[in-house]
Amino acid sequence: MKKNSLKVILPVMFGFFIMGLVDIIGISTSYIKNDFPDLTDGVANLISLSCFFWFFLLSVPTGMLMNRIGRKRTVLLSFFCTALAMLVPLIDYSFTLMLVAFSLVGIGNTLLQVSVNPLVTNVVTDDKVTGVLTLGQFTKAICSLIGPILAAAFIGSTMGWKTIFPVFATLSLIAFVWLAWTPVEEEQKSNASQPSIKQTFSLFNDSMIVAYFIGIAVLVGVDVGINVTFPKLLMERSQLPLAEAGMGNSVYFFARTVGAFLGGMILLRFSDRKFYILSTCLALCGLLLLFVSTNVWYQLVCIALFGLGYSNLFAIVFSRALRRAPDRANEVSALLIAGLVGGAILPPLVGWLVDITNTQLIAVAAIAVVWLYMLWLVRKIKA
Repeated sequence: MKKNSLKVILPVMFGFFIMGLVDIIGISTSYIKNDFPDLTDGVANLISLSCFFWFFLLSVPTGMLMNRIGRKRTVLLSFFCTALAMLVPLIDYSFTLMLVAFSLVGIGNTLLQVSVNPLVTNVVTDDKVTGVLTLGQFTKAICSLIGPILAAAFIGSTMGWKTIFPVFATLSLIAFVWLAWTPVEEEQKSNASQPSIKQTFSLFNDSMIVAYFIGIAVLVGVDVGINVTFPKLLMERSQLPLAEAGMGNSVYFFARTVGAFLGGMILLRFSDRKFYILSTCLALCGLLLLFVSTNVWYQLVCIALFGLGYSNLFAIVFSRALRRAPDRANEVSALLIAGLVGGAILPPLVGWLVDITNTQLIAVAAIAVVWLYMLWLVRKIKA
């Protein structure tokens, strides 16, 4: 195998696209809530719990599994789980089976997030890793961007918006076959050097690692929360039909894609601490300005501001945590991926608040309050 060859890089990069499938949870929740009118917001948002709970439960064990069966096989297993998840709604369209489907999405995405980044190091030389990982995040963002667009485009077809599931199942199977046929050489690791679950969680003895872990949980919880809330907010305040309101999430993901591109250049010139402060304040302004007007275009600008502010924070917090304990980078990475459990906690909470108050604005308010943690974290992040 020759490193830096497109023949081996492309199937690995396609894995980042499959990683982005987890972001269909936002628009899917809105459609499911619309299809099953008896569901309250709190119950409908349990879909995110069924998906993101697995990140906390399986991320560290996945790191150990990866050491046993290899990175490539772990990625292949994630593709299989994702394809299976996308086929479940074809059996029967019920809320229960949708919970099962998104549980499998969560399991598959946990396997993928833990394993595909290290797999990149096996197909490119060291000097190319950062660039390829950045490109991988752009690839993931493309999938996140087109999900709501495809769902809206399929309205009126035989299966309606649910047509996205067989489409994404097919893409997952293509990813599986493509990577399976691609030779990837992996270094062999001694079992004696593999950290235990207890050793990994001992990182919580460092208060900064705890702070970064909570930061990741907040970022993912807010991301999923805004994904679930924003289409319903547009429906409530601007009387848009769901197909059009769902496009608001595409505006959000487009802003994140642009923000990641610009952030990559800005971070080469300025300290990540200053950029972190600017980003958190911009995102908070985007949230708070949503309260001012019900105009559709105004609200889309607000969500774009939030997306721009949000776009680079995950990478900044993640890289800060890795630099905190560079000799235990694999363990830190697995532990931080467990922080994606934030996506399982915040959405059901804001759904419950919406059920009580009967307005999506309370969800935005709750998300803004939680976001204050990211401002507090500035005190912990040194230059």
